[in-house]
Amino acid sequence: MSSADVALVLDAPGAYRLVERVPAAPGPGDALVRVHASGICGSDREIYQGNRPEGYVRYPVTPGHEWSGTVDEVGAGVPQDLVGRKVVGEGFRNCQVCERCHAGETTLCTAGYEETGFTLPGAMAATLTLPARLLHVLPDDADLTAAALLEPAACIAAAALKADARPGERVAMVGTGTLGMIAVQFLKAVSPAELLVVGTRPDREQLSLSFGATAFRTRDALGGLGEFDAVIETAGSASAARASAALLRRGGRLVLTGIPAPGAAGLDPTDLVVRQIETQTVFGAPPTAWSHAVRMFGAGLLDPLPLVTHELPLTEFARAIELVGSGDPKVGKVLLRPQGVFRK
Repeated sequence: MSSADVALVLDAPGAYRLVERVPAAPGPGDALVRVHASGICGSDREIYQGNRPEGYVRYPVTPGHEWSGTVDEVGAGVPQDLVGRKVVGEGFRNCQVCERCHAGETTLCTAGYEETGFTLPGAMAATLTLPARLLHVLPDDADLTAAALLEPAACIAAAALKADARPGERVAMVGTGTLGMIAVQFLKAVSPAELLVVGTRPDREQLSLSFGATAFRTRDALGGLGEFDAVIETAGSASAARASAALLRRGGRLVLTGIPAPGAAGLDPTDLVVRQIETQTVFGAPPTAWSHAVRMFGAGLLDPLPLVTHELPLTEFARAIELVGSGDPKVGKVLLRPQGVFRK
């Protein structure tokens, strides 16, 4: 049995507390993970502010769907050699028996939405218990701070697989946040002839180039760039979606990962049909995408560590949320650590 640890509980929007608890031993099929770090993204701000769509959060909740850690204990039916291994884990709690789950499309599970950190306890705590089948084992020498970004990386892996970029093609990535910079690395790995990054922040140019981009443009300077074979969008605005579609050649492939505000004016369906643009979207990551992300990470083709700018203890949760929403260009990925005091 594990000793007492601490967890952050969000009772309602804007109301949180730290609680001491003694985690129960993992049940059959489960694993108890000692959390190393938990990342904060826009959806965590939504549940803190109270504007996450209905049905996609259940209070009280311990947030934290982006995380890394080490297996402490396992329940019955789980191999004992998993104990001590560095891991990350899928968030969507799929039923495994519906038609969509059998097809491998676990993020479309028809049993209803359940996800770690939103409707079920997450990783903003010293420990996290979840089904061991959701874990992905990392190399023994893996950097767990960098690995805390593998959840957003898995979402981008899903986008990269759908974009199906091929060697020698012209590809582009629209958006320069965490997802965008991870997407650059996935696209670089397929050896494109050109890899354009489009953003609204000129200060992201050098980082984009360091990750493998061949060119950088702000969204107001896209004229004369020609036509691209595949474009991944991560910015989450209707204007970014339109800019992404405009970059494509006839018959090009568009993958949207950002979620604009409800009711936003989006893509022109006439344009999509006439130019035969193949359009796909991503919400979450199925197991195939997680495996792809973990392989990329293990092979050294994905390095999210330069995106981490702040590491804070759980006691500074409110400050971490403020940093993420500050718009400060010096703020990249913010991580929460369950023990000690960390600050960059």
